[in-house]
Amino acid sequence: MSENKKVQSLTGRILQFLLPLLLTILLVWWLFHKVNFVEMMDIIRGGCNLWWIGLAMFLSIFSHIIRAARWQLQLDSLGIRPPFMALCCSIFGCYALNLLFPRLGEVWRCTYISTREKAPFTKVFGSVVADRLADMALVALLLLLSFFVAHDAIAAFLSKYPVGADLLDLIANPLVWAAVAGAVLIVTAVVRFFSDTKIVIKVRTWVVQLWNGFADVARMPRRGRFIIYSLLLWGCYYIQLYVAFFAFPFTADLCRQSSLAFGLQPCLVAFVLSSISMAVPSNGGLGPWNIAIMFGLALYGINDAEGTAFSIIQWSGETIMLILLGLFTIAYISRNSHKSKSLR
Repeated sequence: MSENKKVQSLTGRILQFLLPLLLTILLVWWLFHKVNFVEMMDIIRGGCNLWWIGLAMFLSIFSHIIRAARWQLQLDSLGIRPPFMALCCSIFGCYALNLLFPRLGEVWRCTYISTREKAPFTKVFGSVVADRLADMALVALLLLLSFFVAHDAIAAFLSKYPVGADLLDLIANPLVWAAVAGAVLIVTAVVRFFSDTKIVIKVRTWVVQLWNGFADVARMPRRGRFIIYSLLLWGCYYIQLYVAFFAFPFTADLCRQSSLAFGLQPCLVAFVLSSISMAVPSNGGLGPWNIAIMFGLALYGINDAEGTAFSIIQWSGETIMLILLGLFTIAYISRNSHKSKSLR
């Protein structure tokens, strides 16, 4: 029995890392099957200003530092007080590790901090859950904002395609909303009358954990500072993408049009779509992130080859910076481990 459990555990771990890799390969294949690769490379060679990409890479460092500062507030409220540089390196290492093994970076940063500070892993992990829930809430608000400010562009784009037109009709159909309300009522009834079943218990536990994650943020001291850091964090992400718009002539043209709020509106749409795509498990967002950026830019008349060229260059710049920060993290942890051994 124990042998079977070991095999199942090993199989689960292999699938956990293999499936995201296969998904990444599939999405990248689809992307380049749809886009003329030679045309895309000509666009990159002929009109990319790498100085703007370099500036976006530099700004990305600040987003990780702000995330570390926000996490410090949460850990401090739990009585866990690691050095700020250790928190920064835990964030650097987290994102660098996610390039190889999606989602494993989150587990690693919790393990690193809990081991370093001799704190319970569950406490540290709970703070990360609350951290991610705060991000989800902000992405949802940004999604609503993008629909509000770019409704005409989204509707015009979707109406060109039969699937898009059908989707708009579906959203406007009151019967759809009645069906959604009915589904909510059915789920509520199932949870109420079949509360002892295994699947319902699991779902309720998951919902309670989500709620507790929000509640932890709501109860923590210095909540105002947490909100400010959250706004700064996502503002930094947005500015990174906006700065990269100036790297190519076709995206820089969007920034010269006052009717598009000097590129702020198309950047917002591309930014929100790319943020949502990060929920898809893939290596460093490769594949879903690029497709989301391509789709967002297509709303404003940028063709698939140009949108893919932009997304590949921007993603590559971010990836190079994450690798460099990952190497810095390895050096920092190695140095501190040698130092602690010398002290002992």
